[in-house]
Amino acid sequence: MNKIKAFICLLIPILLAYAGNTKFGDLPPIVKFLNPFTGFWQNAERNTIKAKKSLVLKGTKEKVSIAFDDRMIPHIFAKNDHDLYFAQGYVTAMHRLWQMDFQTRYAAGRLSEVVGKKAIEVDRYQRRMGMVYGAEQSLKGMMADPKSREMILAYTAGINAYIHRLSPAKLPVEYKLLDFTPEDWTPIKCALLLKQMSAVLAMGSDEFYMSNIRKKFGTAVVKDLFPDYPFKEDPIIPIGTSWDFKPLAIPEAPVIVEKPGIADVSTKQKEDGIGSNNWALSGAKTRSGYPILANDPHLDLSLPSIWYQIQLHAPGVNAYGVSLPGAPGIIIGFNNDIAWGVTNVAADVLDFYQIKFKDDSHQNYWYNNKWNKTRSRVEKIKIRGTSTELDTVFYTHHGPVVYLEKPEKYTAANNIPTGSALRWIAHEQSNELKTFYLLNRSHNYADYRKALISYTAPAQNFVFASKDNDIAITANGKFPLKWKDQGKFVLDGADPKNDWRGWIPAEQNPTVKNPSRNFVSSANQSSTDPSYPYYINWEFSAYDRGKRINDRLSVMTKATADSIRLMQSDSYSIFAQNILPTISSMIDINGLNATQKEAFRITSEWNKFYEATALGATIFELWAKRLTDNIWKDEFDVAGIPMRYPSRDRTVQLILHEQQSKWIDNIKTPVKESLSDLVNEAFKYTCDSLERKYGAIGKSWAWANVKNTNIRHLARIPGLGSNTLMIGGGKMTINALGEHNGPSWRMVVELGKKPKGHGVYPGGQSGNPGSRFYDNMIDTWANGQLYDLYFMQSADDASAKIISQLTISKK
Repeated sequence: MNKIKAFICLLIPILLAYAGNTKFGDLPPIVKFLNPFTGFWQNAERNTIKAKKSLVLKGTKEKVSIAFDDRMIPHIFAKNDHDLYFAQGYVTAMHRLWQMDFQTRYAAGRLSEVVGKKAIEVDRYQRRMGMVYGAEQSLKGMMADPKSREMILAYTAGINAYIHRLSPAKLPVEYKLLDFTPEDWTPIKCALLLKQMSAVLAMGSDEFYMSNIRKKFGTAVVKDLFPDYPFKEDPIIPIGTSWDFKPLAIPEAPVIVEKPGIADVSTKQKEDGIGSNNWALSGAKTRSGYPILANDPHLDLSLPSIWYQIQLHAPGVNAYGVSLPGAPGIIIGFNNDIAWGVTNVAADVLDFYQIKFKDDSHQNYWYNNKWNKTRSRVEKIKIRGTSTELDTVFYTHHGPVVYLEKPEKYTAANNIPTGSALRWIAHEQSNELKTFYLLNRSHNYADYRKALISYTAPAQNFVFASKDNDIAITANGKFPLKWKDQGKFVLDGADPKNDWRGWIPAEQNPTVKNPSRNFVSSANQSSTDPSYPYYINWEFSAYDRGKRINDRLSVMTKATADSIRLMQSDSYSIFAQNILPTISSMIDINGLNATQKEAFRITSEWNKFYEATALGATIFELWAKRLTDNIWKDEFDVAGIPMRYPSRDRTVQLILHEQQSKWIDNIKTPVKESLSDLVNEAFKYTCDSLERKYGAIGKSWAWANVKNTNIRHLARIPGLGSNTLMIGGGKMTINALGEHNGPSWRMVVELGKKPKGHGVYPGGQSGNPGSRFYDNMIDTWANGQLYDLYFMQSADDASAKIISQLTISKK
């Protein structure tokens, strides 16, 4: 009996120790996590920061000085390129290691290694989309160029120098919560990060919907409701711009033959808000007489912040801006001579091809009137707590056949047609790093144009300004040479005429320099008017933001950084300007109850700005959405035939000019509805639904309260995101803000003899929730303010507020 008691006494602490140090489900190992010496307590940062530090890192060649300003932004001063990017890798890892690790694991389809089987479908999807394959191709391009190779290897070495110095106590808190440790960084991870950005900005795919619509309604309806150019547009390259080049011959389009198998496909529609704004004014429109450039890329917002601010100074380069944690160089920024920024082009560079296989072995597919061999790629997916899964992906000459059978409960897979091959620009060999290497060092317009040649994807509108008083914008990327509307529908993978056949020459990409209107701008709208000789896409983002930007810039004179800052927060709705007078005139006042009458009064008096406290913005937003559903849902929401609605532009055209259209009537009711009927029903529905959810009409109906903008933690860990931000803006306004989407970096640069930069992003420099630099910039961002950016000219430049200095030496 005593032996049994002794055994139990021994067993209990062993079991407790095991349980306390083992991860169960989503809970971290509780003893390890709460350990006062190595647990999460160690992630709380001290309020005082050591003024001077020194490190010996054998990976450097010469002494490197890093000055951290009062927002913890590093200003790196190196004597050669290797040390510059080594130090960039080191300090980025110091602040953002877990973010870098998590993002590249996600891109590579490796989350199951950390969180177990619940991430298996995410990992399969990423592998099957060819993310790793694409990164491997990009890496080949990067490593073939000496400068890019030096960049990526030095950056990788710097990250690893930090990882190797990291003690268990100082691991980022997310590692402790998820119970894993960082592995060595490799160059492929830098490529994966850039591939993930291509995936984010691909903006979904509509060809599945469009194929279904053409099959159900016919070509005439497609041409009517889904035209190749919008009714209202204000393109990026001004209308009437001449094309001073001889275009290549356009490939011949094949005869359209509808294939079965599309009707059961579903996909996500493109969403407003995943875009950006940029513009540049010439000195003729500014108070200083020098250009001003502005950029605010709109992305899904997260903590840690998407971007990482940094200054890079070495012989031949002195640049300030934002980088992507995990990639060397500066993506958006300025130097002593120029400034640059980007917005998404939304080019059609992702197509699906229906594949006919010979049999269930999938070893052969029909193409060009013969059977051709597929090649297979076996993806090894490690899963925490269980055995490794082998997933075979078959590749045709187009690319990977993403799904032969789709998973039942993974919604992202709805985006993919079963048995179709993916042709995607992200699978091409490329070297985007060289573009940013050259831009960081550019002095003038000629340098800017040279830098763009190396760029492949994701296609971006590169805006430019220089102290020479040049401004320009280029819709830039590697664009396939296509016949008109190639990729608007799912393509027949057996016909060679559907293949991509060559590329638009880089020098013939849409561009304009110093236009007579004295400004350039973009907001993801159409790149050009219909006179451009090549096909880039048939549909772009709605023109609303671009129209508002151009309206304001057209009349602007003596602009300053502050007037541009205020413009970035502009929340005026062109959409409301276009349709509100018409739909308001159709409201039957006598048919409204007291709440509805008050709502109508408020909306009638609304100034069309999506301000935080505006009730009119809330009512109009939901009213317009309901009206859109009323017009299109009866025809386009059909069981078993997933489709999409016509664009907002086409809906506006119908409301304003086609009020007797057959599409107005609800075919599911016995009566014939008029547009007035739909407008009144939508208004009453909006008021009733708001009253049910938010109570009596009043402050609770305010736009900021309904919009509910907040910034989530990257891994959606509760408690590590922001509170609801009571701010204005809307997806159709310049200040394009949604619930989780918005301006991820606002920047304004005044060019001149000495440039002045201003910027902010919603977060902070640190990825550590225990740091005061984790989210210290959010309030400034939410209030529409910008920080003055310290653009130092030397390591001891007294104009910057420096709180800490780090010296790195070889010995």
